[in-house]
Amino acid sequence: MLDEPGRINGTHLAFLCLSPAAAALGLAIYVYHEGFAWLDAGAFVLMYVLTGLAISGGYHRYYAHRTYKCHRAVQIFYALFGAAALQAPVLDWAAEHRDHHRFVDHDRDPYCIKKGFFWAHIGWILYQPPAYRADLATVPDLVDDPLLVFQKKHYRALALLMGFGLPFLLGALWGRPVGALIWGGLLSLALSHHCTFLINSAAHTFGSQPYSSENTARDSWVVALFTMGEGYHNFHHAYPRDFRTGVFWYQWDPTKWWILALKAVGLASDLKQIPLSRIRAHLSGSGRLGTAGQ
Repeated sequence: MLDEPGRINGTHLAFLCLSPAAAALGLAIYVYHEGFAWLDAGAFVLMYVLTGLAISGGYHRYYAHRTYKCHRAVQIFYALFGAAALQAPVLDWAAEHRDHHRFVDHDRDPYCIKKGFFWAHIGWILYQPPAYRADLATVPDLVDDPLLVFQKKHYRALALLMGFGLPFLLGALWGRPVGALIWGGLLSLALSHHCTFLINSAAHTFGSQPYSSENTARDSWVVALFTMGEGYHNFHHAYPRDFRTGVFWYQWDPTKWWILALKAVGLASDLKQIPLSRIRAHLSGSGRLGTAGQ
């Protein structure tokens, strides 16, 4: 892990700066010349939701925390659309996230908020040296999975095919391949990147701490709205093995509903969850029940 910022990684800087610029400029030019089409916007929603579920339900809750079991078909979905999100292969992502939980708020936390909001949001990526490799010793349960080995080996090809090729082909179905590529490829990618980054930055800075104040993780319903429910970060750090983050019925957690739907059709099982009575007892004992809701 990085202890102190070094030289900026030019490749990461160019990609993370150019992708939002290309999305904004491309969208403006395309809509000006070709007009707005609801199907193009639909490509954005589709790709944003599918990649979001792959990261939240797959990379995070299934692979990094093993909060449930799922069918191989679902795992393939996670590998394909997780690659489309361009956030790294599963093996690297899960390894770094497990380090985040093990060393939260300390130097070995990859996106430690104590190094500043910018570092936690995007700096930790910009300052990764070109030869950087995640320590896969933290994911011994994943390293021999042939699906994940395949995804890591062919990650760039899968990312291009799923992240850009798929929306282009979808747009071809209604005669606007470039429009769908801009909306469902570039715009979806740029927004999903920074919304995900907000979990590392904003969800460690703003919001409430109804479950624990031992680390900087906070619950933010605003962040949850844009991250498939991942904004309830204080709960997640208190109970990382729970398949939910929004534990109460009124909390926005589409990933929880996705996993429950998978279970309903026989594609998921062994959903791990903390009993609600224990959670209420925790909140009541700490005097925080009123802040967390009932």
